[in-house]
Amino acid sequence: MSVAAAHVHPHTELTDAERARLGRRARLLAGTSVTYNVVEAVVAISAGLVAGSVALVGFGLDSVIEVSSGLIILWQFSHRLPETRERQALRLMSVAFGLLAAYVGVESVRALVVGADPDTSPVGIGLTVASLLVMPFLSWAQRRTGKALGSAAVVADGTQTALCTALSAAVLAGLLLNAALGWGWADPVAGLVVAAVAGREAVQAWRGEGCCAPARPGGADEHSEDGCGDGCNGGC
Repeated sequence: MSVAAAHVHPHTELTDAERARLGRRARLLAGTSVTYNVVEAVVAISAGLVAGSVALVGFGLDSVIEVSSGLIILWQFSHRLPETRERQALRLMSVAFGLLAAYVGVESVRALVVGADPDTSPVGIGLTVASLLVMPFLSWAQRRTGKALGSAAVVADGTQTALCTALSAAVLAGLLLNAALGWGWADPVAGLVVAAVAGREAVQAWRGEGCCAPARPGGADEHSEDGCGDGCNGGC
């Protein structure tokens, strides 16, 4: 589901205690995501460079984006009123997605044009299988927490993790086709899938607005200057 399509409205008004608890959970999940993706990025980029796999390198760079996404959430929730940083968080994620899409897209097209022939990567295959097992649960927890908070940015972080799951499947398919059938073109095609999905999410994150955070009891209006201001209707 795209960021813009995720309607992040809390079911009930949150108390300060509930907001603090959910904020701690959001930070814990973001920290877990950062830790896992640092390891994943190092392994994927290293294995991709050794094998000459643009899809695997792109997968590793997506993990770098995941790290930046988690750090953005940690930055957002380090503030006393994290909802005031919602829009900035979404825009930062959008830029990260856009950079990933541009790099992987260009490298994939280059690999198709010059006829790159990547080597088989058992390490890459094992890594993508591990991500297929781990990431769905992390994404579910992030999105659930974001919806409870009414935070489009936390939901976007969960969307990034869900994207990592989908990309794991695409990259794994490319690696297996190359290993089993010698279809070297499957690797850059998988890279183009990475680029296309990342580009779509960049647009959706940029359009999304941080206007759905639940109002604090007795707090300022959600459309005030420390919330979102104008243009909130379509973002959430």
